[in-house]
Amino acid sequence: MADKKLPLLKIALLMIILVVIITIFSFDLTHFLSFSYLKENQAHFNTYYQDNPLLISLSFFIVYIISVAFSIPGATLLTLAGGTIFGFFWGLILISFASTIGATLAFLVSRFILRDSIQQRFGAHLERINQGIEKEGAFYLFTLRLVPAFPFFIINLIMGLTPIKTWTFYWVSQLGMLAGTAVYVNAGTQLGQLESASGILSLPMIISFSLLGIFPFIAKKIISSIQSNQVYEGFAKPKTFDRNLIVIGAGAGGLVSSYIAAAVKAKVTLIEKHKMGGDCLNTGCVPSKALIRSAKFKAHTERATDFGFNTTNTDFDFQNIMHRVKRIISRVEPHDSVERYTSLGVECLQGEAHISSPFSVNINGKELTTKNIIIATGARPFIPPIEGLNDIGYLSSDTLWDLKQLPKHLLILGGGPIGCELAQSFARLGSQVILVERNSRIMKREDPEVSDNVQQRFIQEGVDLRLEHQAQRFEQNNNAKMLICSNKQGEEIIIHFDEVLIALGRKANTKGFGLEALGIPLTRSGTIEVNEYLQTKYPNIYACGDVAGPYQFTHTAAHQAWYASVNSLFRGFKKFKADYSVIPWATFTDPEVARVGLNELEAKEQGIAYEISQFNLDDLDRAIADEEAHGFIKVLTVPDKDKILGVTIVGEHAGDLIAEYVLAMRQGLGLNKILSTIHIYPTLAEANKYVAGQWKQAHKPEKILSWLEKFHQWQRN
Repeated sequence: MADKKLPLLKIALLMIILVVIITIFSFDLTHFLSFSYLKENQAHFNTYYQDNPLLISLSFFIVYIISVAFSIPGATLLTLAGGTIFGFFWGLILISFASTIGATLAFLVSRFILRDSIQQRFGAHLERINQGIEKEGAFYLFTLRLVPAFPFFIINLIMGLTPIKTWTFYWVSQLGMLAGTAVYVNAGTQLGQLESASGILSLPMIISFSLLGIFPFIAKKIISSIQSNQVYEGFAKPKTFDRNLIVIGAGAGGLVSSYIAAAVKAKVTLIEKHKMGGDCLNTGCVPSKALIRSAKFKAHTERATDFGFNTTNTDFDFQNIMHRVKRIISRVEPHDSVERYTSLGVECLQGEAHISSPFSVNINGKELTTKNIIIATGARPFIPPIEGLNDIGYLSSDTLWDLKQLPKHLLILGGGPIGCELAQSFARLGSQVILVERNSRIMKREDPEVSDNVQQRFIQEGVDLRLEHQAQRFEQNNNAKMLICSNKQGEEIIIHFDEVLIALGRKANTKGFGLEALGIPLTRSGTIEVNEYLQTKYPNIYACGDVAGPYQFTHTAAHQAWYASVNSLFRGFKKFKADYSVIPWATFTDPEVARVGLNELEAKEQGIAYEISQFNLDDLDRAIADEEAHGFIKVLTVPDKDKILGVTIVGEHAGDLIAEYVLAMRQGLGLNKILSTIHIYPTLAEANKYVAGQWKQAHKPEKILSWLEKFHQWQRN
């Protein structure tokens, strides 16, 4: 009932405001708020006040509040009247509080009537503004209030649409409007000398107020500079530097950072203690995709009859599979090698780096001075403190690649992307895989039907899914290894296995290279705390990639690396806020799952209105021809518009198909543009056009089509 009453209350309040405004203008009540009327009746107002000071003060106070609350033109004249009638000090007190109370009421009315609808409709565009207001709304409001050139009633209405707190709006307005109010009240005390209200603010005074409004920004810059320099107290800053930039870690973030620095002719040193290429090349993306491809080939051979063959035979040795994985790594390795980066102008050093000060890094006993530092140390598999785990031995995504034999019974802890990809691959190669996940479904960040698609394929392929199971402890009896866990009913379940793979996410590498001594803080999730420019506590020390978060993907590490390197090298001239507005990712199970932007879960959590357009891939010619007619493309759009909020694709080559939507969202293109783009037939990419067609079909102009039907009928006759 409350939800139904709310729109009615909004409409009623809006009608009251309209009636008041129409009444004022219909009966020409604004005549009483003119400069000429004020001058003509100055003596009468003074007499009324002398006879009834309390009544006139209260009446004026209420009228002023109503005028400001309803955004009625005339606040300037009322302020002059206040100075005329009450004098400077009493007039300033009355008007200062009345104007602030009225402004706050206008603010609340704007918030009540408009904010929800505006935020729902333009939430994506306003996200950064909202974040800025939440962080520094008081500062921005104060500077606006200092400059009378900005119409205060517009500020009231606009701030009502933002998340600034009411009390903050009130006290900042009270303080910020005081200077301008004082000028007008003082002018009111000199009313006899004024020829018009416009004469109060001369050009020099307007310029003075504008400079006053700019002053807080200048002061903020000065304070920020002082605070930035304060963090360096106790550290000796070198007069000259050996290098412009030192990058610690040669994974995706570190490689891209050093590449960009070298490209703009900066002197850059890249330090890596283990292998160039980091986790992605050596233990992550590259080896896992090589394994997935081999496992997929074997799965295809087992579907021989689907492709018109009677039988196929795939005799294989697991060691040969692992040799292929290493061969793929070795083929990609030159892309990330010391030789390549040295040829690009990067100094590559191997050893353990230690940040000894904000301006120096120690490696192998040698002290290197640098103007800037980028930390790109990546992350490692998170290993939970489960009783008995260390005693039985375990595999992680780091150590998995040293396996010599295919595990007969493989237990996997974790139903996220890594756990799911490896579970399916090992099951296809012949392991009996048991996947334990404490949630009610795997891939919990995706929409339920996405998880269901992958789960059903896992079950078909023999993966033993143990959902809503919580690991308690590991035990070993002679050579028998077992996990004791509890299900959702609280029953104790025993699972036997040969090898266990821990796939419960990754933990940022933040220890062992000097962060503690420098007092660089971490977030709750264990990543290095950085601002929107990827700066740490020290403005010249940056972090990017997995060690900084919030996303732990190779492509986001490279994305952040651009901001970290450019911001560090050109600090003081230009800097860029890291943009996470369009971040895609994929899970390379079969079917693949790819996503960019919002899914339904997130849209509902954030209260964002959306429409769904969906195309099922079992109706696509190429998918049918490839015997891969399964999955779907689901696009979320702004209601009644083709603007894309997010896309989820489940199916063959989903990670490739998503690219068209990433481009569209990044460049502000809608589904109409995709629909009008030629796609080759027959390809999987045609599905992108078909889902756009689904949206168009749902939004066809019925009235126009009805008239067209009549037009064509008329032509036939």
